[in-house]
Amino acid sequence: MLKDNIIFTGMMPEEIDLALKELSSVEKTYTKDSIILRAGDITDSLGLVISGSVTIESNDAWGNRTILSNVAKGGFFAETYALLENEPLLVDVRANENCRILFFKVGSLKKLKSNMNLWSFKLISNLLMISANKNLHLSGRSFHTSPKTIRGRVMAYLNSVSLKKGSNEFDIPFDRQQLADYLNLERSALSKELGKMKKDGLIEVRKNHFKLMS
Repeated sequence: MLKDNIIFTGMMPEEIDLALKELSSVEKTYTKDSIILRAGDITDSLGLVISGSVTIESNDAWGNRTILSNVAKGGFFAETYALLENEPLLVDVRANENCRILFFKVGSLKKLKSNMNLWSFKLISNLLMISANKNLHLSGRSFHTSPKTIRGRVMAYLNSVSLKKGSNEFDIPFDRQQLADYLNLERSALSKELGKMKKDGLIEVRKNHFKLMS
């Protein structure tokens, strides 16, 4: 799995082993709904999801939650904070299900300046690609939440998932409450609108499985 992951693209097995050793990699397990990283924490480690999935969410002082993204198996989180020294997290990272996370200290790359080698150059290049993909994802969320109507937000999100999947039938990574939190909607209002869209012949939906009707 590690060999095929984007962060190790172009690296030989021995380079991957060396990178994991030099960056003090460690694997940890978490149960569903446990907090992996909390807003305000300082971290120098990037998290790679080995199994399960996590959600990146913003929780304010009044108990309001906004889900920013879902990170599935093979995905990353906290890479930006890991590279920015002493920058506190503004989000929580929560286990969406039982999961295994591999942490490695990419912040340590800054200490290798005087002894840079081929594997570290490859890793930095791959981190740049990961960061670019994350920026693309976050800009996509702004498109999902910008419509003024509930239906507009739902259709914007489902259309983007359909395009990525290359199919008009797909599963989404959110349950109903999580989808409401992601789209900045009330769950009851979202459920009501999904029911209307189904009645209008726009979608078929069962739990987190959707089919867009033409």
